[in-house]
Amino acid sequence: MLSDAFGREVSGVRVSLTDRCNFDCVYCHNEGLGDTRGPQEPQDDEMTADEVVRFLDVAAEYDVGKVKFTGGEPMLREDLEEIVRRTPDSMEISVTTNGTFLPGRAEALADAGVVRVNVSQDAVDPEAFAEITQSGAYDRVVEGVDAALDAGLAPVKLNMVVFEGTAGYVPEMVDRVAERDGLQLQLIEYMPEIAGNPEWAIDIERVHGWLAEQADRVEHREMHDRRRYFVDGGMVEIVDPVGNETFCANCHRVRVTHDGKLKGCLNRGDDHRSMGEMTRDEIRETFEETVANRVPYYGEYLVEDDDGEWVVNEKYLPAPTAGDD
Repeated sequence: MLSDAFGREVSGVRVSLTDRCNFDCVYCHNEGLGDTRGPQEPQDDEMTADEVVRFLDVAAEYDVGKVKFTGGEPMLREDLEEIVRRTPDSMEISVTTNGTFLPGRAEALADAGVVRVNVSQDAVDPEAFAEITQSGAYDRVVEGVDAALDAGLAPVKLNMVVFEGTAGYVPEMVDRVAERDGLQLQLIEYMPEIAGNPEWAIDIERVHGWLAEQADRVEHREMHDRRRYFVDGGMVEIVDPVGNETFCANCHRVRVTHDGKLKGCLNRGDDHRSMGEMTRDEIRETFEETVANRVPYYGEYLVEDDDGEWVVNEKYLPAPTAGDD
């Protein structure tokens, strides 16, 4: 297993299969790439199924044991089930989706080898959901969650991005997972550094405080310094990377963009490394380079300046060369 210079072993990969999506969520940062989504039809720059599987075969050589397929919306790929079936047997497979294609496909995905799905859902009110996602597909998402549970993909994690536009819906979402067996809620801190609109960000400690008051018990996960709150039988976990050095210190995942580039950190846009023609040798070389060049992020690689802007820590800037002013 490969380790970076900070002792973090890379045990998982997150593979974007497409940057296409049938939603237009107001907070979307498209896996850190920005709003690059184009037409809904398959694009020439998307990795083929053969290329995805070739990468995963190489990653398995380095004892990578987990893969999460994402997008955009990964289920816009009609060959998703094929990719899952061809994924190395040694890898645990999960999918992040908006849920609209799970009805009719959840069982096939489970049969192919998917063990878990995360479904994006930011509200339980159809009108609020439509405003956030720019989609009228609320009923279809609920149907998709039910289909995933029926297919045995429990627990289904509902992903909710928490910002000014959604914070008021947190209590209703907590009730939702408490009322339905097999559901968990994952509250994700809004990251304005890559999504923009910094005025939308809220103090995530407000949410921690409210949940602590409601919870029957609280667990602390050493991994990522996460807290889990159990409220009326439902489990709620907060993913809060902003300002959380421990979160990044325990990151064991690298990412693959839909067009075949490796990146060591979600929040960086300057570390993309192309795997070229994606031969096995090119994949190995790029994978090793990516892991070797990983850096800490919040609180170390990026620091806040006097104006509250995130800037690169001076000790990570390239050394000046002769002739520089």
